[in-house]
Amino acid sequence: MNNSSIQMCDLRGQYLKIKPEIDAAIQQVIDSTAFIKGKEVGDFQDELARYLGVKHVIGCANGTDALQVALMALGLKPGDEVITPDFTFIATVEVVVLLGLTPILVDVDPFTFTIDTKKLEEAITPKTKAIIPVHLFGQCANMGEIMRIAQIHNLYVVEDAAQALGASYYHSDGHVSKAGTIGHIGATSFFPSKNLGCYGDGGALFTNDDSLAAEIRSITNHGMRVRYHHDRIGVNSRLDTVQAAILRVKLKYLDSYNEARMAAAQLYDTRLKVCANLVIPSRATWSNHIFHQYTLRVNEANREELSKFLAGKGIPSMVYYPIPLHSQKAFEAYRLQNSNSTFPVSNSLSTSVLSIPMHTELDVDTINFITESILSFFK
Repeated sequence: MNNSSIQMCDLRGQYLKIKPEIDAAIQQVIDSTAFIKGKEVGDFQDELARYLGVKHVIGCANGTDALQVALMALGLKPGDEVITPDFTFIATVEVVVLLGLTPILVDVDPFTFTIDTKKLEEAITPKTKAIIPVHLFGQCANMGEIMRIAQIHNLYVVEDAAQALGASYYHSDGHVSKAGTIGHIGATSFFPSKNLGCYGDGGALFTNDDSLAAEIRSITNHGMRVRYHHDRIGVNSRLDTVQAAILRVKLKYLDSYNEARMAAAQLYDTRLKVCANLVIPSRATWSNHIFHQYTLRVNEANREELSKFLAGKGIPSMVYYPIPLHSQKAFEAYRLQNSNSTFPVSNSLSTSVLSIPMHTELDVDTINFITESILSFFK
């Protein structure tokens, strides 16, 4: 096999399989010249709402904007506390700080890497107003417990579903919800490498609350509900028509894309579970795992040495995330509440996790080569 062709995420291979549909969708937008707020935007929002089983989907410019707009729509005030996991991408906490809110970081579960609900409940104070659980690497946080805690303490829940769009959450009463549709607001990114990704930047918010939906639409449109009548300070954040047209095509394939990722993960599991120096990804009992990333924990060996070894064989790998948020320079002002000893799991993960190629185009030969290479490193 041509090892130089192994990608962390093979966007070109995926595109080539649906090239006629994608090209036609883009050309249709160009022909219409309705590049902003064209028909495809509304159609995509409606189609994604039906797929998710949620009343409202509102497109925006990117996933970070989605999180910021969600918090703005809740009417939080400077000094209000928002609880987030420590082990996540910076955007989750960045928007909290940008709005003058106070981030309260808590550790994550060592198996699912999602927010530790016991630590979450311990972190609640009279100033706490919201929780942002992150559905990390492709599976949902424990939303049943999170919503129970939120209801007791009268807190808002904003789901960061950017890495798990299409994942299913299994409620204790037997019904099933899609990631991002359980809390008060869900937020996602359509960054190209996401399970549902566009060909640039894009994002969206989800809610079943009519009032929140109206507020979100206003905020993303300069605070307008009626043209040139600005009821509040808003932002300019919209999903452009070309990206919506691309997403309409790719949404039809989302379930098959996720199934391909799950099948690849199962083969990885089978090949790698025999290695005592590795911990393969755990699956939560309350969620399926659609594998935005396939992330190993490397034991009894140097992670950087393994990564370099794989690179020498043409196999890429990535570390998500090498520095937990409590150790980031940007958040130094918040370390009084967030001492290093409070985050043993995040600290451990940051030194042990390694993600290997995961995408819709992985075949058996490629997975076999990757896994054989990993196993040979430990011999």
